[in-house]
Amino acid sequence: MAPPGPKSRSLINYILPVLFVGALFVMLWQRRPQAPGSTPNRTLTTFQGEIFGTTYAVKIVTPKTPSETHRADLEAAMKAAMDNVNDKMSTWQPDSEISRFNAHDSTAPFPVSSETLAVIQAAHEVSVASGGGFDVTVRPLVSAWKFGDDAAEQTPTKADLALIMGQIGYQKLTTDMENMTLTKAIPELTVDLSAIAKGYGVDEVARALEAKGIEEYLVEIGGEVRAKGRNPDNATWKIGVEKPDAIRGVIVEVVSLDGISMATSGDYRNYYEEDGKRISHTIDARTGQPIDHTLASVSVLHQSCAMADAYATAINVLGPEEGMALAQDRDLAVLMLVRSASGDFEARATPGFEAARVMNEEAEQGQNP
Repeated sequence: MAPPGPKSRSLINYILPVLFVGALFVMLWQRRPQAPGSTPNRTLTTFQGEIFGTTYAVKIVTPKTPSETHRADLEAAMKAAMDNVNDKMSTWQPDSEISRFNAHDSTAPFPVSSETLAVIQAAHEVSVASGGGFDVTVRPLVSAWKFGDDAAEQTPTKADLALIMGQIGYQKLTTDMENMTLTKAIPELTVDLSAIAKGYGVDEVARALEAKGIEEYLVEIGGEVRAKGRNPDNATWKIGVEKPDAIRGVIVEVVSLDGISMATSGDYRNYYEEDGKRISHTIDARTGQPIDHTLASVSVLHQSCAMADAYATAINVLGPEEGMALAQDRDLAVLMLVRSASGDFEARATPGFEAARVMNEEAEQGQNP
């Protein structure tokens, strides 16, 4: 069967993780046991919609059902937070800050907001830590390998890749917080924050909720999650990690989240095959090539969903050995699912992730998120 077209793969890449997360919420909720400490004075309210080319779902717990006015106020605050991120960091929105910076065909400093600068500085931290495994300037390579909305039609040649490699590099991007500017070393340089901005959006929605006095919630945007407090049954929020293969809904791990975010990155959904070789949508900016290793999926827990998002991508690029070394060096809570010779998956977790794991018996009971 021929691989899906570039736009179809891009759309599938956005939609499938969201469908899975939604199905997981429903499955775990239906199978939940009644928590001993549950109380009728805990009401669940759900908000959902579309943002960042994907969907979002927010669950809050309050002593009583919010009035229509209160609900509308909360919804407006969350929408404003997400729209603010979109207006600044979306490459799909031609008038966003980052789109205008990309169109800025000059090495002169370009004025941007403190939010955009902060996200790019966070991305730079992960780029340095991963030795370039994470790079927000990698988009031309992704396009060259026939992924994304501006995907090339032909597989890149060595000459094509050599040219593009000279036009990317996180080192060519400079932030100036004092003057609130962003500068590119070469006019061709472009930035794509999709591997960190979605997580940042989760953080911003959580901040908006807390500013409104909501202290117990679960925020999910496109599969990236942050949870705080306890769910309606007065139990800690539980989130599942999916087995990285073609069969959806098979949960291999369940983690407990309270004041923590989780982001997952993998190469098992968005890829195509060419001349018998698997071509992943995840491109290593250090080599110009799609990743080709046994790490199928990586989940990262972090106080910041933006950092969880970025580190998940970085470790996914690095692979099982380099990725684990990075996780240990940065003391990250990480779960890796690595393909074995038998075709199954081996789970490798750092101590930080082990601490958040739910015991297998409890996971089998289907604790609700």
